[in-house]
Amino acid sequence: MQRSNVFGGMISLSLIVVAALGCWKGSTEPDNLTPANYSSTPSATNKSNTRSNENKPMEEKSKSGGFAANMPAGFVEPTDDVGKKLLREYGAFFVARGVTPPTKIVFKDDAEVSAFQSKLQKSSESIGGFTLELQAAAMDDLRKAIADGKSQGLSISPRDKDSAKRTYNETVGLWASRVEPALKHWVGNGKMTQADADRIKGMSPYEQVAEVLKLEEKGIYFSKDLSKSIIYSVAPPGTSQHLSMLALDVKEFENPQVRSLLAKYKWYQTVVSDLPHFTYLGVDESGLPGLGLKKVTDGGRTFWVPDI
Repeated sequence: MQRSNVFGGMISLSLIVVAALGCWKGSTEPDNLTPANYSSTPSATNKSNTRSNENKPMEEKSKSGGFAANMPAGFVEPTDDVGKKLLREYGAFFVARGVTPPTKIVFKDDAEVSAFQSKLQKSSESIGGFTLELQAAAMDDLRKAIADGKSQGLSISPRDKDSAKRTYNETVGLWASRVEPALKHWVGNGKMTQADADRIKGMSPYEQVAEVLKLEEKGIYFSKDLSKSIIYSVAPPGTSQHLSMLALDVKEFENPQVRSLLAKYKWYQTVVSDLPHFTYLGVDESGLPGLGLKKVTDGGRTFWVPDI
């Protein structure tokens, strides 16, 4: 996803800094976190700088089933509109099994992302000319899908070098690659003043997210083609599923046989409008509704998204 293929760690409008909105050579790192949704022992809660009156831990809520009940232990649920939107659009990976999803919607900086990634059980492989890194279970099932595809004459490969794991700074760069051209465009056609554009360019990424989404409510869009919300083009910094090493942008995404094969090995499309992006969820398709996910069909493709 050329987002900055999640979700995987909100943009709160009142505290923007915290809640701002894809030939084998394997090497697995052993001394890492046990997957939070795999072990019978709950993983420790990630601490964040969110205010207690803005977010609340999932375990404090009634767990009557569905998506909320399947979130990782200690997940901090957003209460602001932007955070809720991001959870709806990107949040499927928070209920992934056999891996470790984050416990917050947004990582605030590179240090938080690096700390999270360093504790994961992960594996790296050379695929399609690129060295990719994913959480171990996700990579294991990707290997199986590639081998199965090869036996059928099908290829599964990454779109680019950043198709799997990404760093926080890479997501910031992708965000800027949408924001800066859009600002220039809207100034050029008179929908925005140069002073406003300069003010937005001078903001931190978190501050930009809230400001950009406000402008999009007025029809001033920041996606690559300027026709829709930026969140359908790139993920806001700190929110990408690629940060959690559970996402892969697939070169052959247009091939329905490849999509079916990836689904067989627990890789699904979860972000509508990001067609190359696949997310590892760790369960067979029949088990996805039980995690609180619903099937959405769009353009002949099946997406699994939070049922919230």
